[in-house]
Amino acid sequence: MRYVSTRGSAPVLDFEGATLAGLAADGGLYVPAAWPAMTRDGIAALAGLDYVETAVRVMAPFVAGSLTEDELRELCTAAYGRFAHKAVTPLVQLESDQWLLELFHGPTLAFKDVALQLVGLLFERFLTGATEPLTVIGATSGDTGSAAIDALAGRAGVDIFMLHPHGRVSDVQRRQMTTVLAPNVHNIAIEGDFDTAQALVKAMFRDPAFSARFKLSAVNSINWARLMAQVVYYFYAAVRLGAPERAVAFSVPTGNFGDVFAGYVAAKMGLPIERLVVATNVNDILHRALSSGDYSSGTVTPTATPSMDIQVSSNFERLLHDLSDRDGAAIAEQMAGFESTRAMRLTNAQSEGASALFRSIAVDEDGMAAAMARAHDGAGQVLDPHTAIGYAAAVALKGEAPTVTLATAHPAKFVDAVERAVGVRPALPPRVGDLFEREERYDVLPATFEAVTAYIAERAKPRVP
Repeated sequence: MRYVSTRGSAPVLDFEGATLAGLAADGGLYVPAAWPAMTRDGIAALAGLDYVETAVRVMAPFVAGSLTEDELRELCTAAYGRFAHKAVTPLVQLESDQWLLELFHGPTLAFKDVALQLVGLLFERFLTGATEPLTVIGATSGDTGSAAIDALAGRAGVDIFMLHPHGRVSDVQRRQMTTVLAPNVHNIAIEGDFDTAQALVKAMFRDPAFSARFKLSAVNSINWARLMAQVVYYFYAAVRLGAPERAVAFSVPTGNFGDVFAGYVAAKMGLPIERLVVATNVNDILHRALSSGDYSSGTVTPTATPSMDIQVSSNFERLLHDLSDRDGAAIAEQMAGFESTRAMRLTNAQSEGASALFRSIAVDEDGMAAAMARAHDGAGQVLDPHTAIGYAAAVALKGEAPTVTLATAHPAKFVDAVERAVGVRPALPPRVGDLFEREERYDVLPATFEAVTAYIAERAKPRVP
């Protein structure tokens, strides 16, 4: 499998190269040169398979040329062996036609574990015997950071620097990052919001002097390997609800568009998906883009769903590229305009193409709380606030097919919001129960390119001369 940049001018890479690169050299994001297809019989054959074997069959085309199926199976067995539920991503029924896909049974209690446990092992495999150290830089709105740190802590040949918005993640989210004291882990709290942190990461990759000094990689969903791993659970859930004989819909609480884009990839591969519901909070740039073609960035409003407090959704570029006949030059021009003005209009082709599969809605905090109460009172399920936004959207935009809401985090990561909504204060699972007794370590920095790059340069290992 070959990988190309959404902006058309970066080198074409294999899976290993795209994984280690993260962001493309031209500022774009890597995508497969063509979408692999699964036949109807191939999808039907997934019925009854465990999660690891499902993952191998779904991901094998994407890693071809870099990993054998046996090597991929070995990595998946190790990655998903750390999950607390044998099904890895179990389905739970809420209503006759409403389901939850629980994605929070990994070590850091969030859906990011499903991908990043595998990505950490991929880094380790691809770096075996490498002479140059890898510097992983990421930005997190809450859950990516802890999942990436857990996956990479203590691994040889890798330093990880994770930026998070100071004071804008939950206490549990912060502590899951800052209490990991491995010498290769560096937590940076920037005095700004997530969009600023994400922009700083992209600027470091694009800066010729900085990127030449260090071998950089990314663990955000800008890294294709992370998205690839998320495609698997769409197949896993849909087959258990009758695919390919019947279509399934998915509702996805969305900030950076990576999780829901994985659903788009599943559909492109042949999975019968009736609709993908993009559920946003009041930071609704994606809803505006999909409903009216207006992709313009405003001021981030802090909410009880901090992982969705985003006004620039990096992975949206991947969708725009695919809906523009993969015209890299056109996307480069479109994104350059957005990066300059913070506003753009989708083309007619992009809007019409998106409307064939996507629906969207913005859910405010009252709607979120009502959904939490509905799940608790009607099915005895306690939802985290992000999942509740997805559930509210699923109910509001229900179609003919059964709808699966992606449950993206354990409710104990957001105890105050849960308690306000349903009067229950969920406890952390025993495997992380001592989180608030652990020592923290992080540094607060101004949200400037100069401050952050100087910090990293003092601690990262440079390229071998």
